[in-house]
Amino acid sequence: MARPPRWQATLDASVEEACLAVRLYNDSAESRAFESFVVHMHLAWLYLLHAEFIRDGVDYRYWDKNYKRRLLKVDGEPKMWELERSMRERWPGEADPIRANLALFIRLRNRLEHRHAHADEALILNLAGHAHALLVNYEAELTEQFGENQSLALRLRLPIFVGTFTPQGEQALRRFRKTLPSDIRSFVTQYESGLDEATISDSRYEFRIRVVVELAPKDPDAIAMQFTRYSEMSDEERKTVEELGRRGQVITRDRKQPVSGLGRLMPKPAAAAVQAGIPFVFNLNHFTAAWKRQAVRPLKDAPDPHHTNSDFCEYDEPTKSYRYTKAYVKYLIKHCSTVEGFKETTGMLPRAKVAEAQNLVE
Repeated sequence: MARPPRWQATLDASVEEACLAVRLYNDSAESRAFESFVVHMHLAWLYLLHAEFIRDGVDYRYWDKNYKRRLLKVDGEPKMWELERSMRERWPGEADPIRANLALFIRLRNRLEHRHAHADEALILNLAGHAHALLVNYEAELTEQFGENQSLALRLRLPIFVGTFTPQGEQALRRFRKTLPSDIRSFVTQYESGLDEATISDSRYEFRIRVVVELAPKDPDAIAMQFTRYSEMSDEERKTVEELGRRGQVITRDRKQPVSGLGRLMPKPAAAAVQAGIPFVFNLNHFTAAWKRQAVRPLKDAPDPHHTNSDFCEYDEPTKSYRYTKAYVKYLIKHCSTVEGFKETTGMLPRAKVAEAQNLVE
């Protein structure tokens, strides 16, 4: 049986934190539901990004600026990137709506902890769309990076809630929204004033949805809540949705279907990707020499073909072939970018691309 990849424990911890965050958020008896949701989603995102870094071979430890080979430590353990630093690594662009949403909750957590206990319900009403987007973005990142089998949909249930309110109840909710502490209200207003309108309107920053009770006959294959793609609607249906959208939004998200070998590379494309990222010629011979020297996978006809370095390589049973991860490509690019690194990784002397091109011309 193949060993679990090194990132699996970190990813499992992330999913557990996300599930706990949702459970606390949906618990009407929880007095600090929103604060608990923010804290545990903070950890869920942190562990998720760290799992990606482990898989991709990204060093997310802090190093001492005065001593390049000395790690910064906290209580004897290496200091790791916090969520904000991890977020900047994953989404370098400040205008990215996912980053904007996540940054809002990072700053909000610092303000909420141990304060505003009486305003928890008001926070839920005012920031429900932002909180929903935080969770939807997490689900998208989780499944796109690690596959559909990791989806929270396999672990969470659809919560039961009051779908309609009397006019008096709706007015009471609107009045209750105004009880949000002024400093928190000002904080959100000031934060959004620095964002582009396109970012604020993006569902990945604030998720808004209008729910309409279905009056059609029940479909035996349908689930309780379904989403309809805008592209699949008739012109008349689109017109109706757009009219509803003036007071709210109907959002759908395409999901990738399970695909065998998703995100994996065969040897030739992997070698080409490495060559594109380094100043030297890198072909299949170099690629083969590299995986042999590092014992990334067993040799041909080995008794246990599954015994691979799971961070870098996977054995495909139906085709009896090996597929390589993007993390391994990044690893090779990093270690083969210098003459010494190339020699150590492949056991061969590097040949510059410029020299290769000159030989072709001659």
